[in-house]
Amino acid sequence: MARYPEIEPYDHGMLDVGDGNHLYWETSGNPHGKPAVVLHGGPGSSAGAGLRRYFDPAAYRIVLFDQRGAGRSRPSAADPATDMSVNTAPHLMADLERLRAHLGIGRWLVWGVSFGSALGLRYAQTHPGVVSELVLTGMATGSPAEVDLLTRGLGRIFPEAYERFLAELPEDERDGNLAAAYNRLLESPDPEVRARAARAWTDWETAIIPAPPGSVERFRDPAFCLGFARTVTHYWGNDHFFGDGGEGGVVLRDAHLLKDIPGTLVQGSLDLGNLLGVVWRLHHAWPGSELVIVDDAGHDAGAVGDDALVAATDRYARRRPD
Repeated sequence: MARYPEIEPYDHGMLDVGDGNHLYWETSGNPHGKPAVVLHGGPGSSAGAGLRRYFDPAAYRIVLFDQRGAGRSRPSAADPATDMSVNTAPHLMADLERLRAHLGIGRWLVWGVSFGSALGLRYAQTHPGVVSELVLTGMATGSPAEVDLLTRGLGRIFPEAYERFLAELPEDERDGNLAAAYNRLLESPDPEVRARAARAWTDWETAIIPAPPGSVERFRDPAFCLGFARTVTHYWGNDHFFGDGGEGGVVLRDAHLLKDIPGTLVQGSLDLGNLLGVVWRLHHAWPGSELVIVDDAGHDAGAVGDDALVAATDRYARRRPD
């Protein structure tokens, strides 16, 4: 079951969400179809056109948008003058609610990838009445344990890359919160310091999260690298702004709040985030969830994962509202 053919948006715009931020949004598919919103990864990436293809365009009203500071939204996190204090998880969830109201949508399916899966889970836990279903892949929950794994634990698996990653930091900051330490470099008034830190951070991400060649092209753009690294370290260095849920995180702690929301989790068996068993634990704490493990796949679950994601959205397209 391949993804659906490429389509173009039938509407798009820039939404003023306050704090000087304007979000790029677009809608495609069937204007009268089942609403679905896509939450991209990063944080700090953008909603690529390929994400529309996980939905039957005859059945869905597909909403894509770029989160604060990312992609086509303004101002960009790549601009050192952009205020990151108003770019937090509560802000992103409030933006989702403004966008939903702007588009006149009552409830929508939430589709998320990587950081988008963590954001989607927390949004569903705090706004359960507006989420009809969840479809998530490249799973993350935003817990401190996951951040520690990705910034420190995987150093044992990728020792050469990790040595280069640490080398960019002052020696007295190599034992603490590495994401926060990198974020301080990325907030430096010196553009050369910012550029070196952005390159070192994205080199580390490329080392630990192998991805299809096309997705690595973006890291050749210095502006993208800076905005991406600045946003990721801002979130990772502050527990994703989800609040204190201990090492396991708020999302796992509050998994019971998802009990009335059906969901599908599609995860590559070789995604190194699985080392903590987070997806397995979430699935077993969430009675309404389905877990699809894709053998021999990583953070990007590949063609088999695409099949599972399309099968899920096809199935939910036929599901009647409660």
